[in-house]
Amino acid sequence: MTTTERFEVGRQIAATPAEVFAVLTDPQGHVRIDSSGMLQSAEGEPVGGVGDRFVVHMDRESLNDMPLGRYDVTVIITAFEQDAAIEWMISGIVQPPIQHLWGYTLTPNHEGTLVTSYYDWSRIRPEYREVVNFPVIPEAGLRATLGILARTVEKH
Repeated sequence: MTTTERFEVGRQIAATPAEVFAVLTDPQGHVRIDSSGMLQSAEGEPVGGVGDRFVVHMDRESLNDMPLGRYDVTVIITAFEQDAAIEWMISGIVQPPIQHLWGYTLTPNHEGTLVTSYYDWSRIRPEYREVVNFPVIPEAGLRATLGILARTVEKH
């Protein structure tokens, strides 16, 4: 589903929800499956609930859209349902946080798991709309990340 301020894409993955969720709750998992090239490394423990946080070291040069270079963001979990859903926003060099949301929902089925990824920028503050071109990542970026996630968790 795509609206003016949200992308949502899905992919069937031949793995259990628990196997997929393990990657999505691990800070290093986010780095491993990132298709944008922005996520360089991460620090922190796997998350287990709303309010949990971890740090990601970013490099904006891969997008070539803003001269931010290397910087850090804190990922803040905003929704969490074990093996079913995870969502987060980031807090970084721009304060207050922009409040764009990223997330996944997992639906088990006989083939494994339907993984739906979304990016929602409907809550961003007006002053950020004037200086940043949203969406930051195109819908194709979500699809590519789902492909990397499938490659990471599927057993061949």
